[in-house]
Order: sequence, then structure tokens, then C-alpha cells
Amino acid sequence: MKSLFTTIMKDFEGYSIGKTLAYLGDPGIISFAGGLPSGDVFPVDIIQKAAEKSLKENWSQVLQYSPISGEKDLMQAIIDYLRKDNIHIKPENIMITTSGQHGLDLVGRLFLEPKDIIVTDLPTFGGALAAFEMQDAGYIAKDIEEDGSDVKGMEAGIEELLSLGKKPKFIYVIPDFQNPSGITISLEKRLALLSLSKKFNIPLVEDSPYRELRYMGEHLPSIYSLDKNEGNVIGLYTFSKILCPGIRVGFNIGPPEVIKKFSFIKGANILNTPKLNQDICTAFLKEYDLDAHFKKAVKYYNEKLNFFLETLEKNFPRDMGVKWTKPEGGLFLWITVPEGINTLDLFYMAIEEKVAFVPGEVFYPMRHQKHNTMRINFSYPTKDEIVEGVKRLSSVIKKYQTEKKA
Repeated sequence: MKSLFTTIMKDFEGYSIGKTLAYLGDPGIISFAGGLPSGDVFPVDIIQKAAEKSLKENWSQVLQYSPISGEKDLMQAIIDYLRKDNIHIKPENIMITTSGQHGLDLVGRLFLEPKDIIVTDLPTFGGALAAFEMQDAGYIAKDIEEDGSDVKGMEAGIEELLSLGKKPKFIYVIPDFQNPSGITISLEKRLALLSLSKKFNIPLVEDSPYRELRYMGEHLPSIYSLDKNEGNVIGLYTFSKILCPGIRVGFNIGPPEVIKKFSFIKGANILNTPKLNQDICTAFLKEYDLDAHFKKAVKYYNEKLNFFLETLEKNFPRDMGVKWTKPEGGLFLWITVPEGINTLDLFYMAIEEKVAFVPGEVFYPMRHQKHNTMRINFSYPTKDEIVEGVKRLSSVIKKYQTEKKA
């Protein structure tokens, strides 16, 4: 039967992080791998109350199919919610998705034909790579810098591609606390990316799962708000990190002609997002004290991040050659180990020692991979797990280096 598969699916092996997480069935493993928010900040009370209210008042409609584009009440709640971020949109600019990953899939399906080119940072979100590689995409990929995208490098890459008679389909970035690096794109570079989009008439896809989770530093405007509804930017959002992942609701915003096409694709692949889940999100935005909720989450995660960074300092002396980013928010930091260490090999050694991370190579497109990096999630493990897990990780790296020298 394999001979009947589409060309891309014959070799496509799925979301690399998902395969990595398959090794984490052992409850004794301390995991820094998954991109999990902590259940300690989930607003269980509003979720329970909203679900009960929705089912009690209108169960027959709640348990039926719902509009493809999304429930009007949720769309209006999102429109109101985004105003505080200086984003001013109308219903025709928004479509409800069934998670942020679904939003990425819609972008890939709408814009990409086989061998089309995307401009992106290195590293970048593995889920985005999986969605785009389903369409057999290629990349202009430039190493991310301490203040964000290498915009000049991207521009040079675009000009080189144009000289060959081709044009990238879109630019993909995660400006706030990037997954996986934790790096935030500076205001100067946000403006430069927008100028790049306008100069070459290439859409900019802004992925924003973590914007509310800033722990330090200055709040920066989204690229979508900087564009002032001129139609150059498509925004991707999810409730997974600000509410909880199990709800599986997100939303895409952008020009009406783009949103209309997204709805056509959604109608053909998943049809609709469950109304009950949307009702819970509506209640979260309209009836919950969001300021108090985000203040609680920021305090909780900031404490975890600082504790993790302190633990790294204690267990990785500078002569080990291990470096890491110090993010201003989000859920991740990025560790670089000496060149001679392959973190995919290290991953399997770490599993034997009951600690896990995500090897960095899954955040690079093929032909761009680097093998001496790893992504660490600090939001989910407890403080005791952080201490023990970092100790185990340090021990595994030392063991790897010793065995390599032997």
C-alpha cells in the first residue's frame, strides 16, 4: 500500500518532538522535554463553571456542529481582548482554530506548493516545521541573534532567490520568547521585519503563543499592531499556554481574503471547533479576572525560571563549555553544549539516567541542522525535579565527554 502514498508522505516521519516524547512513559523520568504549562496555574474554577453553565442552558446546541469560522460570542470576546494590545480587527479578520498547530497547518495549506520557500529563523518551532514540511517546503533560514532575527541575512537570501526567478511565500517568526530559544525580537527588528515584508510583498506570519507570559523587560508591540491593518501580517494565537492545552482552541487573524480561505480549508479538514470548548474560552475572556490570572502565571513562571537558571549556574561550571539563553518570558530556554557533543545521542543516554530534554536538531529544517543544542522546558517540573534533573543532566554530559575521550 505504501506505493500509493503521496510523494511527501512516503518519507514524512511526523512531528519529531512527538516521537521524542514517546520515550517518556516511565514515571521516574524527570522531563524538561514537553512544552507543557503548569497545571498549578490552570483556572479550573472558570473552566468547570463555564462548562456546567453552557451545558445546562443550551446543551442541545452545545453538543451539535458549530459554525466553521467560530462562535460569534468568542470572536467578539477575542476582538475586545486584542484591543488592549492595540490590535483593532473586525469579525472578517478572525477565524477560530482548533489549537495553534491547526492555525499553522492552515497557513501551510493556503500558501505552499511543493518546493515553495519560507523565510525563518534558526532554530524555530518544530511544530511549524512539521506543518510546513507536510507541503514539502524549502527554507531561507538564518541563525537567530541575541536580539532576534537576522533581518539583513534574510533580505540577502530573498534577493538571491529573486535573482533565480523565485519568491518566498511568507516569513515565519515567533517574536516573543521564541520556542525553542526563548529569544525576543527587539522593536528595531520587528520594524525591520515589517519593512522587509512590505518591500518584497511577502506576508509575515507572526506566531504569538506566549505574549502574556513576560516576566521581565519592556513589553513590545506585536508586529500585527505595527502593521496597522495594512494586510501584511497574519497573526497566530492559541489558548493553550494562557488557559490550558486540553481545550484545543486558538485563532488566526489577518486580511479578510486570507481568513475566508482559511475557513474553506477548515471546512474541508476538521469542519468545526467544538462549541463547548469555545464557550469555555469566551467565559475565560469575558467573565474571569484576566489581570489577576496573568499576574499569578507570570509570578509563578518567573520564579521557576530564576530557580532553573540558578540551578544551572551551580551545576554547570564555565569550564564545561555549556551555555544557555536567559529569556524574558515564555516557557523555554536553549542550551548549547560543546561542538563534539551530539545531543540526539546524549538524549538516549539521558533517558537511561531518567532525565529528558528535546534534542535541538528537531528545531532545524533538514540541511540546516545543528547537533549540539537542546531545548529545556522549565515551566512544568517542580523545584525538586529541577534540582535533581539538572544534576542528572550535568552528570550525563560529563559521562558523554569522558566516554568520547576514552
